This record gives sequence, structure tokens and C-alpha cells, in this order.
Amino acid sequence: MSPDRRHALTGAYATFVLFTAFAGQFWRNLLGWWGFGAAVALVVIGGILLIVDTKPRWSWRRVPKSTFAFLLIATLSLAWSFYPGATALGLAISFVTTFAAVALVLCLPWSRIVASLAASIKWILALSIVFELWVATFVQAPVLPNFPDFEVTGEKLPMAFYWSRGLLFDGGPIEGIVASRNLLGMIALIGLIVFGCLLAAGSMRRAPGISWLVTSGIVFVLTRSSTVILVAVGVAVALGFALWTRRVGAERRRHVYWTAAAVLAASVALLVLAWGWLLSLFGKSEDLTGRTDIWNSVIELAQQRPVAGWGWVGYWVPWVEPFDDLAVRKGVVYLQAHNAWLDVWMQLGVIGLLAFAAIVIGALWRSWFLAVDQPRDVTGRPIPYSAASLLPLLVLVALLGQSLAESRLLIEIGWLMLIAIAWATKRRQWSNDPLPALPRPARSRAVALAEPPPTAPHGPRPPA
Repeated sequence: MSPDRRHALTGAYATFVLFTAFAGQFWRNLLGWWGFGAAVALVVIGGILLIVDTKPRWSWRRVPKSTFAFLLIATLSLAWSFYPGATALGLAISFVTTFAAVALVLCLPWSRIVASLAASIKWILALSIVFELWVATFVQAPVLPNFPDFEVTGEKLPMAFYWSRGLLFDGGPIEGIVASRNLLGMIALIGLIVFGCLLAAGSMRRAPGISWLVTSGIVFVLTRSSTVILVAVGVAVALGFALWTRRVGAERRRHVYWTAAAVLAASVALLVLAWGWLLSLFGKSEDLTGRTDIWNSVIELAQQRPVAGWGWVGYWVPWVEPFDDLAVRKGVVYLQAHNAWLDVWMQLGVIGLLAFAAIVIGALWRSWFLAVDQPRDVTGRPIPYSAASLLPLLVLVALLGQSLAESRLLIEIGWLMLIAIAWATKRRQWSNDPLPALPRPARSRAVALAEPPPTAPHGPRPPA
């Protein structure tokens, strides 16, 4: 196989993996669980072929040990699980997602992963807009999945059961192909981060880059997701502190950190003192759309087995106790704690929560210093900062913000991106690779010849 063909197939596989992780519900709604299973099988088979073809080098010191600790605890929970069959299923899903993330990191440079991440988001945003246009224009009514996993009796169903409610021309909220405005809003937010970083790093052509940035913003607004709006505020704050830290240098970073601590304290005080006003501002009820009831139920359950939990399951399965009636609201059985940290505590107890926190803290620590430390080329010489090195930090902050109101950090794209960032930043610790963005877009031969040769061909490009 020619190198160009191998390059194209590798990029297509990575894009398919990330698309499936983002839009698993799309496959389930479109093709049913068997179709989704076929997509997952392609992910696994493709990952095995990629590893066999690439033969990546393995170095134990470049591996985040916390990943193995968490997976080991989850596997051992089979011994005390209240629902061993569901635990075995949850483990299989977690191992497949982890395998996909590790395969991408081991076999592809970070720039290729970012390119595939951008491509998968483009596909989801474009298909979501086309889908919502079709529903609003031709169907003009809410649309059910092709393969519903609930009984359709002809009576009025909860709106959460529908694939799309067809509200595009009413200004939203829209659900897109992923059947969730919160998830679609998060995808749009990550799109804003990815396309913004690539544009600032000069790694996307200006016109298409701005077009996709605007598209992400439009979809973000149309989802009308209060959760994602708050997450976006957190991302903006993280970006501001990262840029400030770059500017002041290593000698004065303590001022940034003290200010960050003060902002955090002020934010907590604002939440306590102005909680009712904030709820009315975002149009939320006092129970946060049923979340507080779910949290109370999960906490009560976790307190019964606080040390080791009830057994790993990941996303709850509705056919076993206690998940069959643990979180029911307006006829809908919710299958997550709507908080990843409470979910881990309930499933794996304090020991699992510590291992999970180790993964998150390690990835966040390394992503922060990747974003703010002066990058260097292969010879160790300082080179200009790049917006590309901000991307892992901002994506991780978005996922962590979402984890306070959703449990998606434990499944599909949340878990895949967490593990990918944890492994990519760990591997970078032991090399001079500054995790650059994509190479600059190709330009005309005359422009290329007129420019001086780069001094650091392997480092990130300076920001535009």
C-alpha cells in the first residue's frame, strides 16, 4: 500500500472512531443496537489493524499508571458487584473505548488526532443541520428513532424519547443527529475550541476555518443548553488564565495562581448567595430539572457501600436493580447520575473515586503546563508559543465542567478524550514533542519560495 493511501485510510479510521464516540446515539437511532454494534466492531478491528501495521514503541515510563489502576479496580469489582452481568458488559464497553483512545495516541501523531477530531465535528455539525432542516421543513413534527428501545403505543410520549422535536424554525432547542441538545451543544463548544485553536495557530485556511467557527457558534446557540453555556464560561476563564500565565512568565506565576484561587472562592460565594437568581436567569427549576433528586438518590445508594461501591457499570443499564427505578422523572428512566464524580463513587466507592481523580488531575496538570510553558524545538531552544498547545487544556476543562452535570466523562467521547489527553500529554513529558497542531495549509509555490525556511521544523508554529 502506498504511503498516501495508508495516510488517507488512517485519517478516515481516526475520524470514524471519534465520530462514533461523539454520535453513538446516531448509530443506535438510525440502525439500532445491531448497527451500533457493527460500528463498534469496525472500531475494534480497525484499531487492531492499525497497531499491527504501525507497531508503535512502548515505554512504561511514558504511560499514565492511573489508567491501569482505575481499570483494575473496575475489573475487580466483578467480585463484589450487585449486578455482575451488567458489570461485565460495562467493562467490555470501557475496555473498547480505552483501547480506541490508546490506539490513536500510540499510532498517530497528535496533529493527526486533532485533524480527525476537527473532521468528526464537521460531519456531526453538518449532518445535524441537514437533519434538523429536513425535520422542520418536511416532517413538521417530532421524529422518533428508527429503532426505538421503548414501546410505541400511539399515546403521547415524553419529549426525551424523540430523536428531534423539529424546533429549528422556532429558534430551538435542537437535538441534531445525536438526539440531545446538551450533547450537541458540547460538540459545538469543542468545535469552537478546536477550530479557534487551529485558526489562531495558522493551521487552517482562514475562510473555511471562520466558516466552521461560525457554524459551531450557531449550533451552540440553537441548542440553548444552560449546562453548556456555563461550561463555556469556565473554558473562557481557563483560556484567560492560561494566556495571562504565558505573558507573565515563570517567575510571576504565583500571582496568577493566587488570583485564580480568589476567583474560585468568589464563584463559590456567588453560587451560595445568588443561587435563586442564577436559576431564574437560566430558566431552571429549583431541582435543576430533576438533577437534585437524582443526586440525592445516588448519594443515598453510595453511602450504603461507600468504600468499594456497587460494581462498575459505566452507563446505567435499565434492566437491573437498582437502576430500573433509581432516577425516574416524568415517565423517563434516566441512566446516569448526572454527575460523573457521584457516579464513580456509587459504582466503585472511594477507592475508585481516588483512581479516577488521579487520571483527571494528572491529565489536567500536564495539559496546563503544556499550555503555559515555553515550547522548545528538538535542540532545546525556546520557540514562540502556539495556540495549538492550548487545545488539550481547553477540551479537558470543557469535559470536566460537563462532568458536574452529566456523567458522559465516563463513556463514549468523554472517556475517550480523557484517556487520549492523559496518554498524549504523558508521552510528551519524555520527549521534545510539543504536541503541535497541523502543518500549515499548503500555499502556492511562489509564496512558499518567498518565505525563509523555518528554524524549528518539528516545533509548533507561532500563532497567527
